[in-house]
Amino acid sequence: MIAVLKCAENATIGLAGLRNKNCQSLSADAGSSGGGGIPDVNPQYIGSHTIPTRRHRLKLFGCFGELLDVKTSIGTVRGQTVDIFNITVKQFYGIPFAEPPVGALRFSKPLPLKPIKDVIDCTKQKHSCYQNDNFLGPLVPDVSEDCLVLNIWAPNDAKSGNQTATAPLKAVMFWIYGGAYKDGSIFLPTYDGRVLATHDIVLVTVNYRVGPFGFLYGGEETAPGNLGLYDQLLALKWTRENIHLFGGDPNQITIFGESAGSWSVTGHIMSPQSRGLFRRAIMESGAIYMDKDAGILSKTKALAEAKQMAKVFNCSDDSQWLQCLRSIDAKKLNNYTLLDTYPIYDTDFLPINAQHAFKTHNYSADIDIMAGVMRNEGSVLAHTFYPISDTIKTRQDFSDVIQTLPLPGMAEDKITEFYLKDVAVNATNGTKRAFWNFFGDVVITCPTYLFAKDFAVNSPDRDVYFFEWTYPSKFVGPVMGCTPEMGVCHAAEIEHVFGLPVLMKSPDSAFSNSVVNMWTNFAKTGQPMAGTPYKWPRLIEAGAENPVPKFKEINPSTPDHIFDDLLAKTCDGFWKTYYN
Repeated sequence: MIAVLKCAENATIGLAGLRNKNCQSLSADAGSSGGGGIPDVNPQYIGSHTIPTRRHRLKLFGCFGELLDVKTSIGTVRGQTVDIFNITVKQFYGIPFAEPPVGALRFSKPLPLKPIKDVIDCTKQKHSCYQNDNFLGPLVPDVSEDCLVLNIWAPNDAKSGNQTATAPLKAVMFWIYGGAYKDGSIFLPTYDGRVLATHDIVLVTVNYRVGPFGFLYGGEETAPGNLGLYDQLLALKWTRENIHLFGGDPNQITIFGESAGSWSVTGHIMSPQSRGLFRRAIMESGAIYMDKDAGILSKTKALAEAKQMAKVFNCSDDSQWLQCLRSIDAKKLNNYTLLDTYPIYDTDFLPINAQHAFKTHNYSADIDIMAGVMRNEGSVLAHTFYPISDTIKTRQDFSDVIQTLPLPGMAEDKITEFYLKDVAVNATNGTKRAFWNFFGDVVITCPTYLFAKDFAVNSPDRDVYFFEWTYPSKFVGPVMGCTPEMGVCHAAEIEHVFGLPVLMKSPDSAFSNSVVNMWTNFAKTGQPMAGTPYKWPRLIEAGAENPVPKFKEINPSTPDHIFDDLLAKTCDGFWKTYYN
């Protein structure tokens, strides 16, 4: 999710010794001492907030090789080859896909980038999008409104530009980061795409606007809301148009994301604007699937919040209030944290909610889906977003916190009874864990599962797979504040999906490699367990009478375990009337 990683930075220590005799010497301004490989860096500075961006990049990616020029719709982009454990992959860093959303374009839909005559340098990091620094802070020091860029990693045998390639076009994976629509960046060490690219796919990661820059709703065409989703959409269209030039198959695109990134994936599944742009989708902990009778944030409330923000910046609420906000310094706007950042229904991008979309068959019904959740989704999320939950000890404490949450149609006493029915009166830790379970169910687990299940029921000819991740995180989790007591927290899978343990040569590298295989197998074939002896049944078996939902457990100790009807009592039971 939003946490990314000093642990990933530590991985650079292990990579510092990588050398490739075929790599070119690094330039002097990059810190080269004249030899190949990455320059020597004092370990005490790894992860330091004062390291220049370029030097930080060098530590992260190790040795560079030949430069690569590819002619695209926006001009010639220049990337380079990089090595990972004697395997060469192609890397294009920070390809612009939109006009900078500044000035009059702030709060507006992104515009396609006009072609550029000069060669575009895509060998180093670009800007991350403006975001509040309360969480990621100095991990994304180089922020700007001019941030709409994407990264591409491709296998070395993938076609580039007009090259003659021996390999056919490869499946494409399109990553959307999480961060509660408040933060995130494709330049975080966690999202290093080299390992995924060694599995014979082309990876695209995309920056999109967050916070008020990405989700302010102005009630008019020039400020339609859902801007971060429109950024993703334009990047997806650019990918469809250009990815064949990098060896990727535009007809084999899998969109995938985690947390808010998974919300975004479901947004594209529902949006008429995204139809036909992708073939498969992977949802990791999140779906825009909430109360059946209302969205999370109505247009009325979103507009009121935007105008309240305008008042804070002394912009009157007359017809010029948006123009006034567009003139405010970006750094000042970035410090405003009271704006809700949620997708908005009844808009061009999201005309209707998911429940209605499935009932009317108004969604991308011709795709396959792989989805899943962590075993203890609510623990670290409750700790992060509702810190008062850390103080819950009694039944009354539980009820008091429940009453602060917007759950229309759900009686507080029924929620309390359901989640505390098996908790002893004096079990203070048990009461707190019960709140974690409740919070995870209502925010992540049930929306993700019920979205996938609704899709499976309404598209019986498509493959839908679901997993429960039961293996604790060793890297992302501790940085997010996930303690052993909290269990298998939100975002536990990210380090394995991107192969961080492989980069670090940790004891989990074999498991991580198997996870990368599952994800890339699904992108290539639609079958996550292709080429393995293990089975992964569909969530809902088409044609079966009273089918029992099947869940794959992902854990290195139980590679062949399948749960039956795992969420019968919660999502299919207690919460059923709330969502459906």
